[in-house]
Amino acid sequence: MAEIVNLKRVKKAKARAEKSTQADANRARHGTPKAIRDLAKTRDEKAKENIDAHKLDEEK
Repeated sequence: MAEIVNLKRVKKAKARAEKSTQADANRARHGTPKAIRDLAKTRDEKAKENIDAHKLDEEK
């Protein structure tokens, strides 16, 4: 026999979990200084350019 579940509690728990993940993302994005964000962005762009430079050309 299945366990009885209160749908309101499940719905509220799911909403809390989603808010928590959104809050973590906001803390990470807004909690870092601009200099560090810019440095991370520049490093990501440099890494992407480096990977793109080493790709083989696909002939069609």
